Amino acid sequence: MAQSVKLSDDVMALVRRESELQSRSVAGQITHWLRIGRAIEKSGNFNSNRISEVLAGARETRDLTGEEKDVWLDSFTEAMAEPDAGEEAFFARRRALGLGVGLDAGGNLVRAAKPKTKPGA
Repeated sequence: MAQSVKLSDDVMALVRRESELQSRSVAGQITHWLRIGRAIEKSGNFNSNRISEVLAGARETRDLTGEEKDVWLDSFTEAMAEPDAGEEAFFARRRALGLGVGLDAGGNLVRAAKPKTKPGA
């Protein structure tokens, strides 16, 4: 039975491009990459537990194979793209204090507007 999944626009662009180059359907390309990924994981040169340990800070990246580093980098980049609740709270406190909250496209520090104080406070 066919199933639907949601994939990001950038992943779908890669799949579409590669499927055209390889003369495969989009579903055929995804299935092909799934089989390759599964084969790599079962090859003995790849250990997803080691990747998880590196992501958790319990192991160094230098302990990973080349294939593991590629997967780790993708996972790390994805994790860093979205702030977690602790980071959101940290920057909310900085904004409330009128402190720097990040960098703009030019690399300049962006400051939040200083909070207005009530008269007599």
